[in-house]
Amino acid sequence: MKPLPADSMVLPRDFYRRHPTVVAPELLNKLLVHDDGRCARIVEVEAYAGGDDPAAHSFRGKTARNATMFGPAGHLYVYFTYGMHWGSNAVCGEPDQGVGVLLRAAQPLQGLDVMHALRPAAKRTIDLANGPGKLSQAFGLNRAHDGADLVSGDRGIRIVSDGMPPPLVPGQGPRVGISKAVDLPWRWWVAGNPYVSGKKQR
Repeated sequence: MKPLPADSMVLPRDFYRRHPTVVAPELLNKLLVHDDGRCARIVEVEAYAGGDDPAAHSFRGKTARNATMFGPAGHLYVYFTYGMHWGSNAVCGEPDQGVGVLLRAAQPLQGLDVMHALRPAAKRTIDLANGPGKLSQAFGLNRAHDGADLVSGDRGIRIVSDGMPPPLVPGQGPRVGISKAVDLPWRWWVAGNPYVSGKKQR
């Protein structure tokens, strides 16, 4: 395991043990880190609120696919979508609530050579993790990481703070790629950051 970035602190479990609409904007500017040295700053997120949110995978209750969402906060829920991509979410709230935050985009900082090797289609650094599927691919996240503990780092992946606060006024708007609850402004991003997914969403 390589050392964490200087002056960084792993986010404690209590950070995640809140409603996802509270956790999501506070995840902006935190660092997603891998034990091999890969590191990226989270710049876009979406909140999903379980049984109160028709767009959430957990809306209709617990299944084999979404079981991690109903477990303890601070774990990683990884799901397969569109027959080709993995999406990665930080589980929030209390057990059985089924709530979490989708990591939509990140700005790569370290380990770019490994990320490029995992994402050969990305010819530019800006394209490495500017979308949920791209982010998961750049960090090698797949079904084997479903249930990974982001606090203990049991599978080599954690979210840490290096002291940079979330933006005082983040961008905020509707979530992307859903067909239900499309009016809820539960997507947040670092305004003006070029690594946010989609030019129209910055």
